[in-house]
Parts: sequence; C-alpha cells; structure tokens
Amino acid sequence: MLTRANVMDTDTVLVPGASGGVGSALVQLAKRRGARVVAMTTPEKSSLVEDLGADIIISRVSSSWVDEIKSEKISVVADVVGGSLWKELIEILECGGRYTCSGAIAGPIVELDLRTFYLRDLTFTGSTVTETAIAKNIVRYIEDREIKPCLAEVFPLSELKIAQKISWKKTRR
Repeated sequence: MLTRANVMDTDTVLVPGASGGVGSALVQLAKRRGARVVAMTTPEKSSLVEDLGADIIISRVSSSWVDEIKSEKISVVADVVGGSLWKELIEILECGGRYTCSGAIAGPIVELDLRTFYLRDLTFTGSTVTETAIAKNIVRYIEDREIKPCLAEVFPLSELKIAQKISWKKTRR
C-alpha cells in the first residue's frame, strides 16, 4: 500500500484502524520511511499505537476527529476500514493527496462526488497483492526487529480451528 501510494519522508499519513493487524504494520512501515503518522484507533488501544511510533493518535469514536487534525496536511490516507469514515477521509486529504485502500471492514459501499476527485487532484489506489520483493523486505524488517507484528494470541497448530473461530469473532479465549 505504501509503495503504491509512494509514501516518503515528507508525507503525513493517516491510518484508520491503526491498532489492527494491517494498520499496525502500516504505522510502523510509514514511520520506517520517515513519514509523520496520524493513527486512528479506539481509546483503549491508543497506548499500543503510541508504542508503534505514531506521532498523533486520534480517537475513532470522537465526533471531532476531523477538527483535531485539520492542521496536519494529510497527504496520504492508508485505509483498511472504509465504510462511514470514507467521506471524512477524502475531505481531510490535501490537494494532490493519495488514498490507498486494502480493506473495507466497516463497509465496502461508499459514495464519491467525482468533482472532489478531479478538482482536488486526488489519486486512488487499491492494494491486495504484495510483490515478492516487498514481502521479503517486511520479513527482514521483522527479523531485524525494525518492526514488530502485533499478536493478540499464539496458538499451537493443533488448535487452528479454535484460532480461526476466535479470529472471526474478534474475541479472545
């Protein structure tokens, strides 16, 4: 996602869902590129996101989150949430900004006024497949402890079915 959005050290990246699996990786990988990171999460998970290196943490349950970060000049939104946040995520992007998406856990259907897209010179990219070289780099970053995966729980292979059920329900034992 960050490669497709061409994230650089001059960017400010907004990551909705920053405490999830993909979101937490995005926070760390954007920081590794030198970008400023604004992380959106729940108040209960803000310390986790802070530990990952986020520069600013905003509550996704706050009705004033847009006002809280208006001054930040968001150049990239790296979104795995979608849904009802879509309109505000697009509005918060600066002119020439980039929106990259690899998920829609809050809903896949959104509405876009095409004038917003072309008058503000926005770039949209979708991302589902990681190139082999990028995947190898991520593995190396983990091995070198440059980034750390966030694990909710570890299961032996013999408990794979249990792990899947818990994952689908988003609960823990």
